[in-house]
Amino acid sequence: MTAENPLPTIAILGGTGKEGPGLALRWAKFGYPIIIGSRKLEKAQATADKLNNELGIDTIRGFENGTAAHKADLCVLTVVHSAHEQAIDGLKEDLSGKILVDATARVDFRDPRPPAPPSAARLAQDKLGDQVRVVAAFQNVPAAALRKNLDQPLDEDVLICADDPADAAEVSKIAESLGMNAYYAGNLDNAVVVEGLTSILISMNKYYGSRSATIQVTGISKD
Repeated sequence: MTAENPLPTIAILGGTGKEGPGLALRWAKFGYPIIIGSRKLEKAQATADKLNNELGIDTIRGFENGTAAHKADLCVLTVVHSAHEQAIDGLKEDLSGKILVDATARVDFRDPRPPAPPSAARLAQDKLGDQVRVVAAFQNVPAAALRKNLDQPLDEDVLICADDPADAAEVSKIAESLGMNAYYAGNLDNAVVVEGLTSILISMNKYYGSRSATIQVTGISKD
């Protein structure tokens, strides 16, 4: 955050895949300073350049994951489930004092099944320690929907799990900036259920020939 831009700088770690660039486009369009992180600097910079070109801006930057995490105010991890452990190895110091939003759903698209506990976010929290505040969110947001109709808000709900509800509230702000409805859904152990919902949504997409199945919460008033 700066005097010129009070919005937090968001680093999307592992941000060169499917979901990361879509989130980056939407947050950058809203005005958030965005950093794309990758294990390879060249890949991060190439993705940042591509996204800048799509939006006609030059503010999205690309760095290796550690540098991206160090420069950001808040970080979002968007890697495939097989890269989860490797992605957070070595990031403890760069993430110290910050929120890491873990969007990992440990589900194989070819054979979608709910993962076994603990949740990916709990595993990340245990590995990173108390100096990093891990929050689980965005596991059920379809990547295909993120790049469509960038001028329109996302008509989706997102479940947010965190051991501290105050950290969930911070992540709710960046979710709601995209037009999503954000709901606190309990601590990080509950996030394994949210991951499991991804397996259900993938199965439904396959059966009904869709790519955009998502969830919506009813019966709760946030007023």
